[in-house]
Amino acid sequence: MYAIANKKDVIKTNTKQQNRLEAIRQGAEKIRSLNLLSDTFISVVLEDIDACQYVIRKILGTDDIRIISVKGQYRLLNLTAKDAILDAFAQDSTGRQINIEIERRNTVDHARRTRYYGSMIDKSVLDKGAEHEDLPDVYIIYISETDLWHAGETVYTANKSLGKSAIPYNDGNHVIFVNAAVDDGSEVAKMMQYFKKADPDDMSQGDLSKRVRYLKTEKGGYEKMCEVAERIYEQGIEQGIEQGEMTKAKEMALNMYSNGIDDEIIARCANVSPDLVKEWINMQ
Repeated sequence: MYAIANKKDVIKTNTKQQNRLEAIRQGAEKIRSLNLLSDTFISVVLEDIDACQYVIRKILGTDDIRIISVKGQYRLLNLTAKDAILDAFAQDSTGRQINIEIERRNTVDHARRTRYYGSMIDKSVLDKGAEHEDLPDVYIIYISETDLWHAGETVYTANKSLGKSAIPYNDGNHVIFVNAAVDDGSEVAKMMQYFKKADPDDMSQGDLSKRVRYLKTEKGGYEKMCEVAERIYEQGIEQGIEQGEMTKAKEMALNMYSNGIDDEIIARCANVSPDLVKEWINMQ
């Protein structure tokens, strides 16, 4: 009897593992099919310093920039407010912090969104006790599929000035909006057209093209895509578990409330905030 039960457990485990591997394989194939206007794919592409440096140089219009580090899907923690996850976060040889973001939605306040990214980066790089003049320059490069400002330009630079004489005001925070909808014939526009296709056979974009070709056609690139797909898969499992635990906490809280137990006590038992308990109760 025990042997039969054990065999069932082995079959169940093997099936679960096969399903996991198949999900990861499909995930890897899906990521490889994406273009560079996908935050998932662009994060992997720009983890390569040469590819990231190519994009930044092209957008900022200078070949003098030397990128020394870059992190994809980099989380900036905030203990008292919402975290920020940066699609690509780079630093150059002069200490400048450069964030590249992909945004496909039109329903958010893009100006305030970039403001938030800049504030989070400032908070992460300024050591406790340091002076404000020690803050490095921060560049937010915000890439969209559509022309967010509807003025027919590929690149919009947010310039700050003072007074009627428009005195230049430089606080070290630079915001550049780039879109793939407007083709004005510029070098940046050509790169944005490449972003829309990410064709591995198109080698017109230097180190960026090399990286895309590697990830989409070569064995090592496929293995990298599998790593990313596995990470996404595991995160999904963790989120599912967390959601399951929250469902149990909600059920327990409502049961305690129906038995006349105080909100504060329920919150402590469920390990959630009193406000969330009240929200659950009001939703009944």
